[in-house]
Amino acid sequence: MSGLRWGILATGGIATSFTSDLRHAGLDVAAVGSRSAESSARFADRFEIPRAHGSYEALVADPDVDIVYVATPHPLHAENALAAIAHGKHVLVEKAFTQDAAQAAAVRDAARSAGVLAMEAMWTRYLPHMAWVRELVRGGRLGEVRTVTADHTQSLPTDPSHRINALALGGGALLDLGIYPISFAWDLLGAPESLVARGRLGETGADTEVATISTHAGGAIATTLSSSRAAGPNVAHVIGTAARIDIDHVWYTPTTARLTLPDGTVAETWENRVTGRGMQHQALAAERIIADGGRDSDLLPIDETVAIMAALDDIRSQLGVSYPGES
Repeated sequence: MSGLRWGILATGGIATSFTSDLRHAGLDVAAVGSRSAESSARFADRFEIPRAHGSYEALVADPDVDIVYVATPHPLHAENALAAIAHGKHVLVEKAFTQDAAQAAAVRDAARSAGVLAMEAMWTRYLPHMAWVRELVRGGRLGEVRTVTADHTQSLPTDPSHRINALALGGGALLDLGIYPISFAWDLLGAPESLVARGRLGETGADTEVATISTHAGGAIATTLSSSRAAGPNVAHVIGTAARIDIDHVWYTPTTARLTLPDGTVAETWENRVTGRGMQHQALAAERIIADGGRDSDLLPIDETVAIMAALDDIRSQLGVSYPGES
């Protein structure tokens, strides 16, 4: 490993999960920053972090921090990442990477200019079972891949002020939940040649259900479903002419999976062996990239992250969802 010293920017639920997994992996968590000194101190005490900062600016300016994990709401991602980059820090930014593609491109360009890593924290791509899925697909075990389908459906709070429903906080099922299956389809099939979206909006104007159909090179079709109001099976399937892969509940976390032949015979299985939630794998990947002198992820290049954000912009346009300040 590169011996990087991590700084945690924000102290909410996703930051808690990530930091817990960093501790499982034995990585160096050097500092935490929050808008509240009290929240930062509590977080530092919980995870035995040496320094607690009472502002995001103090965290990104900390000379003992090498890489910053950005875990604020979507509309703050670009601002926070750019501040860290300006101080020469690498950044791992929670997904969705930013609120829109223009912000994503700004972060990408700043990181390239500064010579630091900017990487989307799409942690699912770095999980061991996803490496197994890619190996089967690219090794031809499925024959011609015809269809990829996945859902990310949860029953989340309906309170209009909750982050998932607040447009001012980038709320909606798409950026929080839909990003997972959409990124999964890109991972296996590449960028879509066409994409159609349909959905339902909630009381605040934020999307509560989003369904997409996309076509890809060679005619493959992907379907995705996301919902913040109803919990579904949360499974995924990759269907080919020679076999299919069934990824069990919850498909985007460490789980079990099977390679199944057309007659129903299970040809191969994957058993989960991950410690913790599994978010440490993206951190380990970031450390390897930097240690090897790289400044981009091979599993999710920053240009692909920007392109996916553009696709999410298109989906929101089709649904009629816009955030405050957007034209």
